[in-house]
Amino acid sequence: MNETTDVQTENLEKEVKNETEQNPLGTEKISKLIKQFAVPCIISLVVSSLYNIVDQIFIGQGVGYLGNAATNIVFPFIVVTMAFALMIGDGASAYLSLSLGKNDKESANKGVANGIVMSAILGVIFLIIGLVFRDGLLTIFGVTEGSYEYAKVYMTYIVLGMPFFTITNTLNSIIRADGSPQYAMGTMLVGAILNMILDPIAIFQFNMGVRGAAIATIIGQLVSGILSILYIKKFKSVTITKETLKIEGKTLKKICSLGISSFITQVAVTIVIIVLNQTLTRYGAESKYGSEIPLTALGIVMKVNQIINAIVIGLAAGAQPIIGFNFGAKKYDRVLKTYGFAVKVGLGITAIGTLIFQLFPQIIINLFGQENELYNEFAKLCFRIFLILVTLNSFQITSGIFFQAIGNPIKAAILSLSRQIGFLIPALLILPRFFGVEGALYAGPTADCLAFILAVVLVTIEIKKLNKMKMEVE
Repeated sequence: MNETTDVQTENLEKEVKNETEQNPLGTEKISKLIKQFAVPCIISLVVSSLYNIVDQIFIGQGVGYLGNAATNIVFPFIVVTMAFALMIGDGASAYLSLSLGKNDKESANKGVANGIVMSAILGVIFLIIGLVFRDGLLTIFGVTEGSYEYAKVYMTYIVLGMPFFTITNTLNSIIRADGSPQYAMGTMLVGAILNMILDPIAIFQFNMGVRGAAIATIIGQLVSGILSILYIKKFKSVTITKETLKIEGKTLKKICSLGISSFITQVAVTIVIIVLNQTLTRYGAESKYGSEIPLTALGIVMKVNQIINAIVIGLAAGAQPIIGFNFGAKKYDRVLKTYGFAVKVGLGITAIGTLIFQLFPQIIINLFGQENELYNEFAKLCFRIFLILVTLNSFQITSGIFFQAIGNPIKAAILSLSRQIGFLIPALLILPRFFGVEGALYAGPTADCLAFILAVVLVTIEIKKLNKMKMEVE
């Protein structure tokens, strides 16, 4: 009896090993895999970033910088909502990759299904919060007297699209991990293109101002959400049933722990924006620029930088299922090669971005409307000071997702917190006291430098561990 059991166990282990070895994530050329997974992911995230930026471009041209100030003020609420959506989506996708690497399809089914249900619930919750606590939230986010009416209108409409916004962002991560990055890209692309078409029609032709921009965004999110939901019946690696849709505390806890890095990153961005808005309003009022110019200019600069960050995050997120699968399959050499490839490409991309920001800031500024000389002066300072060391930030972003992929949420959380909460906020609170409103700009490179040093230390320790584990399995 025991011999029969041993034989069955041995056969099962061989079957699992064969399935693992046949999976292209464990055998295909790494550069080819990253291209396959990362390019659609990058396009999806860049497109997602463009939603708000496109609004700002058309609002800046049609309404002016006070309209853009309004979208900057509402932006923290959008980022918080995305934080929860990405925590569930990235956590479920990491859970899916790790489960498939271990050939545990039952866990994969539960993880994906629980993620979808939780995302829908969160979307409705944020819709209600946005409508009920609108004015209080706007005050917290740093609304000024001149921008209040614009911000009130924009937020009233934008929150109506939150359920589809959360579902789209959650499913986008899961669809990529399921092996359909092109479909994930398509869902985002269709919504963004629709938004770009409707924005000028609503703002200029129908003279709807910020309300028109918000409605155009909602319609784009609605279409993207529907396309994402339609994919549920097309899953390749999981099967969704009524049983798997029941929320399971243990599964949801694991998903949240794996996605905590993405969550913390987005929440930290929100806290930073709130502190930044309050700082710029206070110290800007004491300068020649006034309170609205710094609030609008740095908000736009940060959103432009989001495009560069989206490329780096997309690259790292594209590498995540490759790293997660190979870590689960104990192929540590491929884990290290994938991470190294993502770091090198990320540094190259951000270096190019830095050159553009330093050499051609006025060209970018003009996209958001022709404003007065004081506005242009401060906006150029924002690009040339605040973003001078964004190349270093790419290493920290990639390393955070790397730790998330190998199932180490604590280190991922530490890295995610370090730049925004640990270094940037203290710098924002200290430097303006000595350098006025420009001190807020110097806080950016200060935080980038310190976060880079911390990331190097943590990654060096982890690579030593992986090299030791690699030697043990060889």
